[in-house]
Amino acid sequence: MIEVAILSIYVFCLISILLYCLAELTLAITYVNKRQHRKQERPALANNLAPEKYPFVTIQLPIFNEMYVVERLVDAITAFDYPKSRFEIQVLDDSTDETLHISQKKVTEYQRKGFNISLHHRVDRTGFKAGALQAALPEAKGEFVAIFDADFIPNPDFLLRTLPYFDEPKVGVVQTRWEHINKNYSLLTQIQAFYLDVHFTVEQAGRNMGGFFMNFNGTAGLWRKSTIADAGGWQADTLTEDLDLSYRSQLKGWEFVYLENISSPSELPADMRAFKSQQFRWIKGGAEVARKMLPSIKRSDLPFAIKFNAFAHLLSSSVYIAVFLLAFLSVPLMLVKNQFIDFNYLRYSGLFFLSNFAVIYVFFIATKYRHTSGELPYFIRFLYLLPSFLAITLGLSLHNGLAALRGLLREETPFIRTPKFNITTQNDAWENKKYTSRQIEFITVLEGLLMAYFLGAIVYGIATDQWAFLPFHLFACLGFAATFWYSVRHAKVVRH
Repeated sequence: MIEVAILSIYVFCLISILLYCLAELTLAITYVNKRQHRKQERPALANNLAPEKYPFVTIQLPIFNEMYVVERLVDAITAFDYPKSRFEIQVLDDSTDETLHISQKKVTEYQRKGFNISLHHRVDRTGFKAGALQAALPEAKGEFVAIFDADFIPNPDFLLRTLPYFDEPKVGVVQTRWEHINKNYSLLTQIQAFYLDVHFTVEQAGRNMGGFFMNFNGTAGLWRKSTIADAGGWQADTLTEDLDLSYRSQLKGWEFVYLENISSPSELPADMRAFKSQQFRWIKGGAEVARKMLPSIKRSDLPFAIKFNAFAHLLSSSVYIAVFLLAFLSVPLMLVKNQFIDFNYLRYSGLFFLSNFAVIYVFFIATKYRHTSGELPYFIRFLYLLPSFLAITLGLSLHNGLAALRGLLREETPFIRTPKFNITTQNDAWENKKYTSRQIEFITVLEGLLMAYFLGAIVYGIATDQWAFLPFHLFACLGFAATFWYSVRHAKVVRH
Protein backbone atom coordinates (compact mmCIF):
# COMPACT_ATOMS: atom_id res chain seq x y z
CA MET A 1 0.00 0.00 0.00
CA ILE A 2 1.22 3.47 -0.85
CA GLU A 3 0.20 4.70 2.60
CA VAL A 4 2.50 2.17 4.27
CA ALA A 5 5.34 3.17 1.91
CA ILE A 6 4.87 6.84 2.82
CA LEU A 7 4.90 6.00 6.52
CA SER A 8 8.03 3.87 6.09
CA ILE A 9 9.89 6.69 4.32
CA TYR A 10 8.69 9.09 6.99
CA VAL A 11 10.03 6.92 9.82
CA PHE A 12 13.31 6.38 7.95
CA CYS A 13 13.73 10.15 7.66
CA LEU A 14 13.01 10.54 11.38
CA ILE A 15 15.68 7.99 12.25
CA SER A 16 18.22 9.52 9.85
CA ILE A 17 17.74 12.98 11.33
CA LEU A 18 17.93 11.54 14.84
CA LEU A 19 21.26 9.83 14.14
CA TYR A 20 22.70 13.05 12.73
CA CYS A 21 21.44 15.08 15.69
CA LEU A 22 22.88 12.56 18.15
CA ALA A 23 26.26 12.87 16.41
CA GLU A 24 26.02 16.66 16.82
CA LEU A 25 25.02 16.22 20.46
CA THR A 26 28.09 14.04 21.02
CA LEU A 27 30.32 16.81 19.62
CA ALA A 28 28.66 19.38 21.88
CA ILE A 29 29.20 17.20 24.96
CA THR A 30 32.81 16.59 23.92
CA TYR A 31 33.32 20.32 23.50
CA VAL A 32 31.85 21.19 26.91
CA ASN A 33 33.77 18.45 28.72
CA LYS A 34 37.14 19.09 27.11
CA ARG A 35 37.28 22.82 26.48
CA GLN A 36 38.56 23.47 30.00
CA HIS A 37 41.32 20.88 29.54
CA ARG A 38 42.47 21.81 26.06
CA LYS A 39 46.12 22.55 25.50
CA GLN A 40 47.33 26.00 26.31
CA GLU A 41 47.67 28.34 23.36
CA ARG A 42 51.23 28.35 22.10
CA PRO A 43 53.15 31.62 22.52
CA ALA A 44 53.17 33.71 19.36
CA LEU A 45 56.38 34.29 17.47
CA ALA A 46 58.11 37.44 18.67
CA ASN A 47 57.97 40.30 16.18
CA ASN A 48 61.54 41.42 16.76
CA LEU A 49 63.56 38.36 15.74
CA ALA A 50 66.15 38.33 13.01
CA PRO A 51 64.35 37.78 9.65
CA GLU A 52 65.95 34.38 9.07
CA LYS A 53 64.29 33.09 12.26
CA TYR A 54 60.85 33.29 10.65
CA PRO A 55 59.54 30.46 8.44
CA PHE A 56 59.00 31.45 4.82
CA VAL A 57 55.29 31.52 3.97
CA THR A 58 53.39 31.69 0.69
CA ILE A 59 50.03 33.42 0.91
CA GLN A 60 47.56 32.48 -1.82
CA LEU A 61 44.57 34.71 -2.54
CA PRO A 62 42.13 32.96 -4.92
CA ILE A 63 39.89 35.59 -6.55
CA PHE A 64 37.20 35.60 -9.21
CA ASN A 65 35.16 38.73 -10.00
CA GLU A 66 35.42 40.36 -6.56
CA MET A 67 35.79 44.03 -7.47
CA TYR A 68 34.34 45.32 -4.18
CA VAL A 69 36.61 43.46 -1.76
CA VAL A 70 39.88 42.60 -3.51
CA GLU A 71 41.62 45.84 -2.48
CA ARG A 72 40.54 45.34 1.13
CA LEU A 73 41.98 41.83 1.10
CA VAL A 74 45.38 42.76 -0.35
CA ASP A 75 45.68 45.72 2.03
CA ALA A 76 45.04 43.39 4.99
CA ILE A 77 47.63 40.84 3.86
CA THR A 78 50.34 43.44 3.30
CA ALA A 79 49.64 44.77 6.81
CA PHE A 80 50.81 41.48 8.36
CA ASP A 81 53.24 41.97 11.22
CA TYR A 82 55.82 39.74 9.57
CA PRO A 83 59.11 40.49 7.80
CA LYS A 84 58.57 41.37 4.12
CA SER A 85 61.46 39.15 3.17
CA ARG A 86 59.86 36.07 4.74
CA PHE A 87 56.57 35.86 2.88
CA GLU A 88 55.29 36.07 -0.66
CA ILE A 89 51.79 36.82 -1.92
CA GLN A 90 50.26 35.05 -4.89
CA VAL A 91 47.16 36.88 -6.13
CA LEU A 92 45.35 34.13 -8.05
CA ASP A 93 42.91 36.24 -10.04
CA ASP A 94 40.95 34.48 -12.76
CA SER A 95 38.50 37.37 -13.07
CA THR A 96 36.70 38.23 -16.27
CA ASP A 97 35.68 41.75 -15.26
CA GLU A 98 37.30 44.92 -13.90
CA THR A 99 38.49 43.03 -10.81
CA LEU A 100 41.56 41.97 -12.79
CA HIS A 101 42.53 45.60 -13.44
CA ILE A 102 42.10 46.40 -9.73
CA SER A 103 44.30 43.44 -8.81
CA GLN A 104 46.99 44.42 -11.31
CA LYS A 105 47.03 47.96 -9.97
CA LYS A 106 47.22 46.74 -6.37
CA VAL A 107 50.01 44.27 -7.12
CA THR A 108 52.04 46.97 -8.86
CA GLU A 109 51.49 49.33 -5.92
CA TYR A 110 52.85 46.86 -3.38
CA GLN A 111 55.68 45.66 -5.59
CA ARG A 112 56.92 49.25 -5.56
CA LYS A 113 56.74 49.17 -1.76
CA GLY A 114 59.04 46.19 -1.65
CA PHE A 115 56.57 43.34 -1.19
CA ASN A 116 57.11 39.99 -2.84
CA ILE A 117 53.73 39.92 -4.55
CA SER A 118 52.75 38.51 -7.94
CA LEU A 119 49.62 38.19 -10.06
CA HIS A 120 48.60 34.83 -11.55
CA HIS A 121 45.82 35.01 -14.13
CA ARG A 122 44.29 32.08 -15.99
CA VAL A 123 41.94 32.46 -18.92
CA ASP A 124 40.17 29.09 -18.89
CA ARG A 125 39.52 28.65 -15.13
CA THR A 126 40.10 24.91 -15.38
CA GLY A 127 39.29 23.38 -12.01
CA PHE A 128 37.97 26.70 -10.69
CA LYS A 129 39.39 27.51 -7.22
CA ALA A 130 41.11 24.15 -6.85
CA GLY A 131 42.68 24.58 -10.27
CA ALA A 132 43.97 28.05 -9.41
CA LEU A 133 45.51 26.87 -6.13
CA GLN A 134 47.13 23.83 -7.72
CA ALA A 135 48.43 25.73 -10.77
CA ALA A 136 50.28 28.24 -8.60
CA LEU A 137 51.59 25.73 -6.05
CA PRO A 138 54.75 24.71 -7.98
CA GLU A 139 55.87 28.35 -7.90
CA ALA A 140 55.20 28.68 -4.17
CA LYS A 141 58.49 29.06 -2.32
CA GLY A 142 57.04 28.80 1.18
CA GLU A 143 57.29 25.83 3.49
CA PHE A 144 53.79 26.80 4.58
CA VAL A 145 50.85 28.04 2.49
CA ALA A 146 48.21 30.38 3.90
CA ILE A 147 44.94 30.79 1.98
CA PHE A 148 42.41 33.61 2.21
CA ASP A 149 39.24 34.08 0.20
CA ALA A 150 38.39 37.53 -1.10
CA ASP A 151 35.91 38.40 1.65
CA PHE A 152 38.37 37.94 4.53
CA ILE A 153 40.24 40.59 6.49
CA PRO A 154 42.84 38.68 8.53
CA ASN A 155 44.40 40.32 11.56
CA PRO A 156 48.04 41.54 11.37
CA ASP A 157 49.27 38.93 13.88
CA PHE A 158 47.77 35.97 11.99
CA LEU A 159 51.10 34.37 10.99
CA LEU A 160 52.80 35.11 14.30
CA ARG A 161 50.05 33.31 16.23
CA THR A 162 49.46 30.33 13.94
CA LEU A 163 52.91 29.24 12.77
CA PRO A 164 54.13 27.95 16.19
CA TYR A 165 51.69 25.03 15.96
CA PHE A 166 53.69 23.58 13.08
CA ASP A 167 56.51 22.80 15.48
CA GLU A 168 54.83 19.39 15.71
CA PRO A 169 56.05 17.62 12.55
CA LYS A 170 52.79 15.71 11.97
CA VAL A 171 50.65 18.85 11.94
CA GLY A 172 49.58 19.49 8.36
CA VAL A 173 46.91 22.18 8.80
CA VAL A 174 46.13 24.98 11.22
CA GLN A 175 42.60 26.38 10.90
CA THR A 176 41.28 29.52 12.60
CA ARG A 177 37.72 30.48 13.50
CA TRP A 178 35.68 32.69 11.21
CA GLU A 179 34.35 35.92 12.62
CA HIS A 180 31.56 37.93 10.97
CA ILE A 181 31.99 41.66 10.48
CA ASN A 182 28.39 42.19 9.29
CA LYS A 183 26.46 39.64 11.33
CA ASN A 184 24.02 42.28 12.61
CA TYR A 185 23.34 43.72 9.15
CA SER A 186 19.97 41.94 8.84
CA LEU A 187 18.01 38.99 10.17
CA LEU A 188 19.42 36.92 7.30
CA THR A 189 23.04 37.60 8.31
CA GLN A 190 22.21 37.02 11.99
CA ILE A 191 20.82 33.58 11.15
CA GLN A 192 23.93 32.75 9.12
CA ALA A 193 26.22 33.79 11.97
CA PHE A 194 24.04 31.80 14.38
CA TYR A 195 24.55 28.48 12.61
CA LEU A 196 28.17 29.18 11.51
CA ASP A 197 29.01 29.74 15.17
CA VAL A 198 27.84 26.17 15.78
CA HIS A 199 30.22 24.92 13.11
CA PHE A 200 33.18 26.93 14.38
CA THR A 201 32.49 26.16 18.04
CA VAL A 202 30.79 22.82 18.60
CA GLU A 203 31.68 21.05 15.36
CA GLN A 204 35.24 22.10 14.58
CA ALA A 205 36.40 22.30 18.18
CA GLY A 206 34.44 19.18 19.19
CA ARG A 207 35.93 17.12 16.35
CA ASN A 208 39.45 18.37 17.03
CA MET A 209 39.20 17.83 20.80
CA GLY A 210 37.66 14.39 20.31
CA GLY A 211 40.39 13.21 17.94
CA PHE A 212 37.99 12.99 14.99
CA PHE A 213 38.56 14.12 11.42
CA MET A 214 37.83 17.81 10.83
CA ASN A 215 38.08 19.96 7.75
CA PHE A 216 40.04 22.91 6.48
CA ASN A 217 37.42 25.55 5.73
CA GLY A 218 38.91 26.72 2.44
CA THR A 219 40.25 29.95 3.91
CA ALA A 220 41.73 31.54 7.05
CA GLY A 221 44.17 28.70 7.62
CA LEU A 222 47.63 27.38 6.78
CA TRP A 223 48.84 24.19 5.15
CA ARG A 224 52.22 22.59 5.38
CA LYS A 225 53.11 22.51 1.68
CA SER A 226 54.39 18.94 1.88
CA THR A 227 51.00 17.85 3.26
CA ILE A 228 49.22 19.05 0.13
CA ALA A 229 51.63 17.13 -2.09
CA ASP A 230 51.52 13.98 0.04
CA ALA A 231 47.71 13.88 -0.10
CA GLY A 232 47.59 14.22 -3.89
CA GLY A 233 47.23 17.98 -4.30
CA TRP A 234 44.17 20.09 -4.93
CA GLN A 235 41.61 18.19 -6.99
CA ALA A 236 38.63 19.71 -8.79
CA ASP A 237 36.26 16.73 -8.98
CA THR A 238 34.12 18.16 -6.16
CA LEU A 239 32.85 21.66 -5.38
CA THR A 240 34.41 21.54 -1.91
CA GLU A 241 38.06 20.94 -2.69
CA ASP A 242 38.94 21.96 0.88
CA LEU A 243 36.86 19.19 2.48
CA ASP A 244 38.17 16.66 -0.05
CA LEU A 245 41.85 17.44 0.56
CA SER A 246 41.24 17.54 4.32
CA TYR A 247 40.03 13.94 4.39
CA ARG A 248 42.70 12.70 2.01
CA SER A 249 45.35 14.32 4.24
CA GLN A 250 44.02 12.87 7.47
CA LEU A 251 43.75 9.40 5.93
CA LYS A 252 47.48 9.82 5.21
CA GLY A 253 48.07 10.39 8.92
CA TRP A 254 48.43 14.18 8.98
CA GLU A 255 47.04 15.99 12.02
CA PHE A 256 44.89 19.13 12.01
CA VAL A 257 44.84 21.86 14.64
CA TYR A 258 41.80 24.06 15.17
CA LEU A 259 42.36 27.38 16.95
CA GLU A 260 39.06 28.55 18.36
CA ASN A 261 40.66 31.51 20.15
CA ILE A 262 42.16 32.95 16.96
CA SER A 263 39.56 34.54 14.71
CA SER A 264 39.67 35.74 11.12
CA PRO A 265 37.09 38.40 10.23
CA SER A 266 34.99 37.86 7.09
CA GLU A 267 31.85 39.09 5.37
CA LEU A 268 28.58 37.16 5.24
CA PRO A 269 26.35 37.15 2.12
CA ALA A 270 23.82 39.95 2.47
CA ASP A 271 21.23 38.84 -0.09
CA MET A 272 19.28 35.61 -0.48
CA ARG A 273 20.58 34.76 -3.95
CA ALA A 274 24.21 34.94 -2.78
CA PHE A 275 23.35 32.97 0.36
CA LYS A 276 21.65 30.27 -1.71
CA SER A 277 24.60 30.01 -4.10
CA GLN A 278 26.94 29.53 -1.13
CA GLN A 279 24.64 26.91 0.37
CA PHE A 280 24.41 25.08 -2.95
CA ARG A 281 28.19 24.87 -3.28
CA TRP A 282 28.73 23.71 0.31
CA ILE A 283 25.86 21.21 0.30
CA LYS A 284 26.48 19.71 -3.15
CA GLY A 285 30.24 19.64 -2.60
CA GLY A 286 29.83 17.89 0.74
CA ALA A 287 27.70 15.20 -0.90
CA GLU A 288 30.29 14.79 -3.66
CA VAL A 289 33.07 14.33 -1.13
CA ALA A 290 30.93 11.82 0.76
CA ARG A 291 30.50 9.72 -2.36
CA LYS A 292 34.22 10.04 -3.15
CA MET A 293 35.74 9.45 0.29
CA LEU A 294 33.38 7.25 2.32
CA PRO A 295 34.49 4.01 0.62
CA SER A 296 38.11 4.76 1.60
CA ILE A 297 37.07 5.59 5.14
CA LYS A 298 35.04 2.38 5.39
CA ARG A 299 38.01 0.28 4.20
CA SER A 300 40.48 1.99 6.55
CA ASP A 301 41.55 0.59 9.92
CA LEU A 302 40.39 3.71 11.76
CA PRO A 303 38.58 3.23 15.10
CA PHE A 304 34.80 2.93 14.89
CA ALA A 305 34.21 6.28 16.62
CA ILE A 306 36.29 8.14 14.02
CA LYS A 307 34.55 6.32 11.17
CA PHE A 308 31.09 7.04 12.58
CA ASN A 309 31.89 10.72 13.03
CA ALA A 310 33.34 10.90 9.50
CA PHE A 311 30.17 9.35 8.07
CA ALA A 312 28.01 11.81 10.04
CA HIS A 313 30.22 14.70 8.93
CA LEU A 314 30.30 13.89 5.23
CA LEU A 315 26.64 12.89 5.04
CA SER A 316 25.47 15.95 6.98
CA SER A 317 24.53 17.76 3.76
CA SER A 318 22.25 14.85 2.81
CA VAL A 319 20.19 15.42 5.96
CA TYR A 320 18.38 18.17 4.03
CA ILE A 321 16.87 15.46 1.82
CA ALA A 322 15.43 13.80 4.92
CA VAL A 323 14.25 17.15 6.33
CA PHE A 324 12.36 17.99 3.15
CA LEU A 325 10.78 14.54 2.84
CA LEU A 326 9.82 14.61 6.52
CA ALA A 327 8.01 17.92 6.04
CA PHE A 328 6.46 17.13 2.67
CA LEU A 329 5.18 13.66 3.61
CA SER A 330 3.66 14.84 6.87
CA VAL A 331 0.75 16.35 4.92
CA PRO A 332 -0.40 13.18 3.12
CA LEU A 333 0.06 11.27 6.38
CA MET A 334 -2.30 13.70 8.05
CA LEU A 335 -4.81 13.28 5.23
CA VAL A 336 -4.89 9.46 5.39
CA LYS A 337 -4.76 9.13 9.17
CA ASN A 338 -7.49 6.80 10.42
CA GLN A 339 -8.95 6.55 6.90
CA PHE A 340 -6.60 4.34 4.90
CA ILE A 341 -4.07 3.60 7.64
CA ASP A 342 -4.34 3.49 11.42
CA PHE A 343 -1.36 4.83 13.34
CA ASN A 344 -0.59 6.97 16.33
CA TYR A 345 1.87 9.87 15.97
CA LEU A 346 2.86 9.47 19.62
CA ARG A 347 4.76 6.30 18.64
CA TYR A 348 7.20 8.43 16.69
CA SER A 349 7.09 11.69 18.63
CA GLY A 350 9.94 10.54 20.87
CA LEU A 351 12.32 10.44 17.90
CA PHE A 352 11.22 13.91 16.81
CA PHE A 353 11.55 15.48 20.26
CA LEU A 354 14.90 13.84 20.96
CA SER A 355 16.24 15.28 17.71
CA ASN A 356 14.93 18.70 18.67
CA PHE A 357 16.45 18.46 22.13
CA ALA A 358 19.84 17.72 20.58
CA VAL A 359 19.53 20.70 18.22
CA ILE A 360 18.48 23.01 21.05
CA TYR A 361 21.40 21.94 23.24
CA VAL A 362 23.97 22.26 20.43
CA PHE A 363 22.85 25.77 19.49
CA PHE A 364 22.56 26.84 23.13
CA ILE A 365 26.16 25.80 23.81
CA ALA A 366 27.45 27.58 20.69
CA THR A 367 25.51 30.75 21.50
CA LYS A 368 26.74 30.74 25.08
CA TYR A 369 30.42 30.38 24.25
CA ARG A 370 30.39 32.69 21.23
CA HIS A 371 28.75 35.52 23.13
CA THR A 372 30.73 38.77 23.10
CA SER A 373 30.43 41.92 25.15
CA GLY A 374 28.03 44.52 23.78
CA GLU A 375 25.61 41.92 22.40
CA LEU A 376 22.24 40.91 23.78
CA PRO A 377 22.48 38.39 26.65
CA TYR A 378 23.25 35.06 25.04
CA PHE A 379 20.04 33.34 26.19
CA ILE A 380 17.92 36.16 24.69
CA ARG A 381 19.84 35.93 21.42
CA PHE A 382 19.36 32.16 21.51
CA LEU A 383 15.60 32.38 22.09
CA TYR A 384 15.33 35.05 19.39
CA LEU A 385 17.31 33.29 16.67
CA LEU A 386 16.59 29.58 17.18
CA PRO A 387 12.98 29.71 15.88
CA SER A 388 14.12 31.80 12.91
CA PHE A 389 16.91 29.33 12.15
CA LEU A 390 14.57 26.32 12.34
CA ALA A 391 12.07 27.99 10.03
CA ILE A 392 14.73 28.99 7.47
CA THR A 393 16.19 25.47 7.62
CA LEU A 394 12.81 24.07 6.62
CA GLY A 395 12.42 26.81 4.01
CA LEU A 396 15.76 25.92 2.42
CA SER A 397 15.22 22.16 2.63
CA LEU A 398 14.04 21.85 -0.99
CA HIS A 399 16.92 23.96 -2.35
CA ASN A 400 19.56 22.26 -0.20
CA GLY A 401 18.04 18.81 -0.54
CA LEU A 402 18.21 19.04 -4.33
CA ALA A 403 21.82 20.25 -4.06
CA ALA A 404 22.71 17.22 -1.95
CA LEU A 405 20.92 14.87 -4.33
CA ARG A 406 22.77 16.34 -7.32
CA GLY A 407 26.02 15.87 -5.42
CA LEU A 408 25.30 12.24 -4.61
CA LEU A 409 24.44 11.66 -8.28
CA ARG A 410 27.71 13.42 -9.26
CA GLU A 411 25.94 15.77 -11.64
CA GLU A 412 28.47 18.26 -13.00
CA THR A 413 27.82 21.90 -12.13
CA PRO A 414 30.11 24.95 -12.26
CA PHE A 415 31.79 26.51 -9.24
CA ILE A 416 29.69 29.63 -8.62
CA ARG A 417 31.41 31.97 -6.23
CA THR A 418 29.46 33.88 -3.60
CA PRO A 419 29.55 37.62 -4.38
CA LYS A 420 30.49 40.02 -1.58
CA PHE A 421 29.89 43.76 -1.58
CA ASN A 422 32.07 45.23 1.18
CA ILE A 423 29.16 45.31 3.63
CA THR A 424 30.50 46.27 7.05
CA THR A 425 27.80 48.49 8.55
CA GLN A 426 24.01 48.69 8.33
CA ASN A 427 24.39 51.83 6.21
CA ASP A 428 26.15 49.90 3.43
CA ALA A 429 24.08 48.75 0.47
CA TRP A 430 24.38 45.88 -2.00
CA GLU A 431 21.22 46.35 -4.07
CA ASN A 432 22.58 48.46 -6.91
CA LYS A 433 25.95 46.83 -7.27
CA LYS A 434 27.32 44.48 -9.86
CA TYR A 435 26.87 40.69 -9.38
CA THR A 436 23.25 41.09 -8.25
CA SER A 437 20.44 39.68 -10.38
CA ARG A 438 16.75 40.33 -10.95
CA GLN A 439 16.18 36.76 -12.09
CA ILE A 440 13.67 34.74 -10.07
CA GLU A 441 14.64 31.10 -10.34
CA PHE A 442 12.16 28.27 -10.81
CA ILE A 443 12.99 26.84 -7.40
CA THR A 444 11.76 30.11 -5.87
CA VAL A 445 8.37 29.48 -7.51
CA LEU A 446 8.36 26.00 -5.98
CA GLU A 447 9.13 27.50 -2.58
CA GLY A 448 6.13 29.79 -2.98
CA LEU A 449 3.94 26.79 -3.82
CA LEU A 450 5.25 24.93 -0.78
CA MET A 451 4.33 27.92 1.38
CA ALA A 452 0.74 27.53 0.11
CA TYR A 453 0.95 23.73 0.55
CA PHE A 454 1.73 24.01 4.24
CA LEU A 455 -0.72 26.84 4.75
CA GLY A 456 -3.41 24.53 3.38
CA ALA A 457 -2.23 21.81 5.75
CA ILE A 458 -2.57 24.20 8.69
CA VAL A 459 -6.13 25.12 7.70
CA TYR A 460 -7.08 21.48 7.13
CA GLY A 461 -5.59 20.39 10.45
CA ILE A 462 -7.52 23.03 12.37
CA ALA A 463 -10.76 22.28 10.50
CA THR A 464 -10.50 18.53 11.19
CA ASP A 465 -9.27 18.90 14.77
CA GLN A 466 -5.84 17.39 14.00
CA TRP A 467 -3.28 19.29 16.04
CA ALA A 468 -0.28 16.95 16.11
CA PHE A 469 1.43 18.46 13.05
CA LEU A 470 0.31 22.06 13.56
CA PRO A 471 3.58 23.43 15.07
CA PHE A 472 5.66 21.61 12.43
CA HIS A 473 3.48 22.83 9.57
CA LEU A 474 3.54 26.35 10.97
CA PHE A 475 7.36 26.40 10.97
CA ALA A 476 7.44 24.92 7.45
CA CYS A 477 4.95 27.49 6.16
CA LEU A 478 6.87 30.38 7.74
CA GLY A 479 10.18 28.99 6.50
CA PHE A 480 9.11 28.63 2.87
CA ALA A 481 7.35 32.00 3.07
CA ALA A 482 10.53 33.67 4.34
CA THR A 483 12.72 31.98 1.72
CA PHE A 484 10.26 32.88 -1.04
CA TRP A 485 9.83 36.46 0.20
CA TYR A 486 13.56 37.12 0.59
CA SER A 487 14.27 35.64 -2.86
CA VAL A 488 11.61 37.72 -4.60
CA ARG A 489 12.25 40.91 -2.62
CA HIS A 490 16.01 40.80 -3.13
CA ALA A 491 15.47 40.29 -6.86
CA LYS A 492 12.96 43.12 -7.11
CA VAL A 493 15.09 45.70 -5.31
CA VAL A 494 17.98 45.24 -7.75
CA ARG A 495 18.32 48.03 -10.31
CA HIS A 496 20.67 47.97 -13.29
